[in-house]
Amino acid sequence: MRRAGGFTLIEVLVALAIVAVGMAAVLAALSSSADSVAYLRDKTFAQWVALNQISTLRISGQMTPVGNSDGNLDFAGRSWHWRRDVVATEVPGVVRIDMKVRPAEVKAGDDDGWYTTVSGIQGDAVGIPNGYQPEWGTQQLPGLGAGTGTNGPAPTGQTPVGPGVSGGFSSSGGSSSLGGPDNLGGPDTLSGPQAPAAPPAPPPQPDAIIPPGSSQ
Repeated sequence: MRRAGGFTLIEVLVALAIVAVGMAAVLAALSSSADSVAYLRDKTFAQWVALNQISTLRISGQMTPVGNSDGNLDFAGRSWHWRRDVVATEVPGVVRIDMKVRPAEVKAGDDDGWYTTVSGIQGDAVGIPNGYQPEWGTQQLPGLGAGTGTNGPAPTGQTPVGPGVSGGFSSSGGSSSLGGPDNLGGPDTLSGPQAPAAPPAPPPQPDAIIPPGSSQ
């Protein structure tokens, strides 16, 4: 009797093992890709939450107090946990706001587990005025006290725009721009008295006419 051709049991088992390993690698790659997409989605939502929080603080009309605070809010159908760190800067009236956000179901410490950290600033210009109203248009140069008027009286037809103004006048009929005669480079500057102009050079003398036949 002739034997029928086919695969042996060992060959079938080896083939199944190879297919199983390949399918496991494909499933792992798909799962990793899905996790990456979900993480990027959550990270994007966390950044939006942080930006919304900073924008809300900046348009609230009130300066945010320095310190740390945290809380939860709902956004995009999920609950998010945020932490706010407010520190003073070297500029008076300006604070730095650091917003950290992560999903509320993620349990982690205060310094880890955050999906994003967004920083912003807030100052008096977008908050309640601090009571100091500068006199726009006046110029206070270094080394000059208020109201000194060291530049002398205003030229004719010009009125000083404020006390202690040096070289800054508002003219009603003339030009007082930085390129005119009353700018910081003209005769009304703080650079001191102008040096006298040098006398004009004498006109060139014509060559002497020597009579013919005479020797020099």
